[in-house]
Amino acid sequence: MSRKRSCSMQILIAVFISCSLSIGFAANSTDILYEIYPFIRVYKNGTIYRFIGTQRVPPSFDPTTGVISKDIQISPKFSIPARVYLPKNTAHKLPLLVYFHGGGFFTESAFSPTYHKHLNSLVAKANVIAVSVEYRLAPEYPLPIAYEDSWLALNWVVSHFKGNRHEEWLNNYADFGRVYLGGDSAGANIVHNMAMRVGLESPEYPVKLSGIFLNCPYFTGKNPIGNENGNAYGRSSVANIWLHAYPNSSGLDDPLVNPGMDLKLSKLGCERVLIFVAGKDFLRDRGLFYKEALSKSGWSGNANVVENKGEDHVFNLVHPTSPKAIRMLKTLASFLNHAKF
Repeated sequence: MSRKRSCSMQILIAVFISCSLSIGFAANSTDILYEIYPFIRVYKNGTIYRFIGTQRVPPSFDPTTGVISKDIQISPKFSIPARVYLPKNTAHKLPLLVYFHGGGFFTESAFSPTYHKHLNSLVAKANVIAVSVEYRLAPEYPLPIAYEDSWLALNWVVSHFKGNRHEEWLNNYADFGRVYLGGDSAGANIVHNMAMRVGLESPEYPVKLSGIFLNCPYFTGKNPIGNENGNAYGRSSVANIWLHAYPNSSGLDDPLVNPGMDLKLSKLGCERVLIFVAGKDFLRDRGLFYKEALSKSGWSGNANVVENKGEDHVFNLVHPTSPKAIRMLKTLASFLNHAKF
C-alpha cells in the first residue's frame, strides 16, 4: 500500500471511530430527551444533533446539465432564502416549479448536495425554471412555522406573475400559466398543504396551479392502514416525527398530516396530481390512500400513482443514476410539460 493511500485509510478509520464513539456515548446517555433516527437527536439541555442533511453547497453553473443557479432572499425578516434554477434553453417562457425538500421537518436543506443535484437534473430534463425553498426546521421552529414559511415563499414567487417584481429570472422566464409544486417526504406533505391553501383562496388567488407531484409523501393517521398493520416500530417512528415536529397539533388525525380527515379536501387547488410511492417504503400505502381520499372527496382533478416496486423511501435521491430513478425523472419531466401518461 502506498504512503498516500495509507494516510487516507488512517484518516477514514479515525473518522469512523470518532463517529462511533460519539453515537455510542449518546446511545447510553441519560441526557437524551428524544431521538428520531435517522433525522435528529435532542438532549435535555437543548443541544440538537442532526444525523443527516447538514452539508451545504453553493449555487453554481453545472457543466453536466448546463443549469445555472443562484440564491435569493425571499423574506429577510423571517430568514427565508431560496435557490433559483435556470436551464440553458430559455428561448421561450418556461413552466415554473416551486420545490419543497424533505427531511422529516427536522433536517435537510434546499442547499444540500442531494437537493442541489436533484434540482439540476430535474430542471435540465424538464426544461423548467425552479425555486427550491429553504423553510425553517423543527424543533427550533416547530410546525406550523415550516408551513407559514412555505406559504410566504409561494406567495412571493406568485407575486411575479405580472413580470414586474424583484427577481429578474422569474420576471423574464417563468410562465405563470404553468405553475407546479413538488416535493418529497415531508416536502410532499408541504406541497399538499400549500395546494390546499391555494384551493381555499380560489378564485381570488392570482394564479392557478397546473399540478403537484408528491414523492413518497409523509402522511399518517391514528388508525393503521395497509402495510402499517403489524408494524408497531414503523408506526411509532412515523408518529414521533409528527408529534415532535408539531407538538401543538390536534394529533395524528390532524388534516395537515392525514388528508383523509380533511372535510375540505375537495378544494385541493390544482388540476393534476402525480404521486410516487416505493414498494418497500413504510409510507407506501399512505400514498395510495391519498389518491383514494382525493377520489372520494369529490375533487374534480385527475390523480395518478406511479409505484417503484422493490425500492425504498425517496430512493431516487439516494441512487439518482439507477435505471428506475432515471425513468422517474423522465416521468416527472413529462408531467411538468403536461404530457399524459
